[in-house]
Amino acid sequence: MTSELIFVGLGLSGVDGMTIKALNVLKTCDKIYAEFYTSTLIGASVEDLEKVIGKKINVIYRQQVEEGSDIIDDAKKMRVAFMCPGDTMLATTHVDLRLQAAEDHIPVRMFNGVSIFGACPTALGLQPYKFGRTVTLPFLERNYQPKSPYDHIMENKKRGLHTMILLDIRADELRYMTAQEAIEWLMKGEEKWGEGLIDDKTVLCVVSHAGALDEKISAGYPQDLLRRDLGSPLQTLVLPGELHFMEAQALVDLAGAPAEIIDDNGGH
Repeated sequence: MTSELIFVGLGLSGVDGMTIKALNVLKTCDKIYAEFYTSTLIGASVEDLEKVIGKKINVIYRQQVEEGSDIIDDAKKMRVAFMCPGDTMLATTHVDLRLQAAEDHIPVRMFNGVSIFGACPTALGLQPYKFGRTVTLPFLERNYQPKSPYDHIMENKKRGLHTMILLDIRADELRYMTAQEAIEWLMKGEEKWGEGLIDDKTVLCVVSHAGALDEKISAGYPQDLLRRDLGSPLQTLVLPGELHFMEAQALVDLAGAPAEIIDDNGGH
């Protein structure tokens, strides 16, 4: 058998979200692993994937990836695939696997998939190169609220950059932070630290089920979005920085943002 470790990004939704190249190489693999703790593949079950690929899929969890050796041990003696939703190298645990393979002289190939980092700006009509550091908001536990996400978003805002805000996932509990919870998180942070990150006239954007048939995009002021149907989790929140007039127009026409933001951003 051929020793090889193949990383495959499944894309954002459905069994047809991966590339044809990725599907073809998966059909040649001796063993397939998959993780769904970093994200979820919308609209597709493990059984759906197994039917399309024609192979059994071994679902593994964070601890098995971080502390186990099964993937590398198997890749020393056979062609092994490691699949995940989105793209392949967006989690440090995946990069670590790649480095372990390199240390053991295991050949590696990667098949990229569409990720939220491209799909979110595209859906909203925002320019990807104007995004700063991505931030993840954790669930509020026992009223503990770390300040670092607030600080990172504030740093982007001061530089005029957009911030993509990823929302916490507890895959083992099937629990997903909603955009409304994330907005409330930011509002509580502003009450606590008061540095001017968000107020009643701050435009926020929400992308729900990016890349899926039921994708929904919304933009508006905080209180407006708290009352609006924003679609189903998985959701991504964006706090825009300085908007080009075309970006402002896109948020109004495509996502329902207040028309006044066009005038505020140099529109005609």
